[in-house]
Amino acid sequence: MTYMKALHCRECGREYPTEPLHVCEFCFGPLEVTYDYEAMRRTITRRRIESGPVSIWRYVDLLPLDGKVEPVDLGTGFTPLLHAKNLGRLLGLKYLYLKNDCVNPTWSFKDRVTAIASTRALELGFTTLACASTGNLANSVAAHAAKANMQAFVFIPADLEPAKIVGSAVYGPTLLAVRGSYDDVNRLCSEIADRYRWAFVNINVRPYYAEGSKTLGYEVAEQLGWRAPDVAVVPMG
Repeated sequence: MTYMKALHCRECGREYPTEPLHVCEFCFGPLEVTYDYEAMRRTITRRRIESGPVSIWRYVDLLPLDGKVEPVDLGTGFTPLLHAKNLGRLLGLKYLYLKNDCVNPTWSFKDRVTAIASTRALELGFTTLACASTGNLANSVAAHAAKANMQAFVFIPADLEPAKIVGSAVYGPTLLAVRGSYDDVNRLCSEIADRYRWAFVNINVRPYYAEGSKTLGYEVAEQLGWRAPDVAVVPMG
């Protein structure tokens, strides 16, 4: 069962069907997934979540999927929430916790978003998974495409560090090095997404990809005994 209702423009409020769309045709605002929250309240309980798998898939009722395909599951999520007592003592904080997402399958937070994007791509009938990346997302897309038996195209800046290239190459994607910055790579991928029926996780299926980020917040709340933290400090790339 899915609780998805529509894609909603964050800027002007127009609604669109839950298809591979990411930008409003009228104002070019970003599209986000909206849900039937009343139906969610009648169904979802803490006990239902706690009985689920020890991964992001315990929150499947809160994700933008219709359940028509098996999830692309590498075991992502439910990573450790560590009580950082020593660091907290130095900072004068008694309850300081660190969420260790380095233990995800390809060693980064990106596995959360790619797991949802790749599963939704299969639901939408895509057979090719792609991305523009400077490293971590490339690794994750290559791994999830291999798991899902999808063709993979990964576009990277030509000067990317060799270690990051190897991290993607081991999964057998088609790697394309582009002379230019990440912005140049992303612009090229946007044009390709308009021409070919490829699921670019951070372009035409981005609304679903973005929902995978929320699983970290769900986990933190559950791991704190169903309480929200007072403050969240989030590193940004």
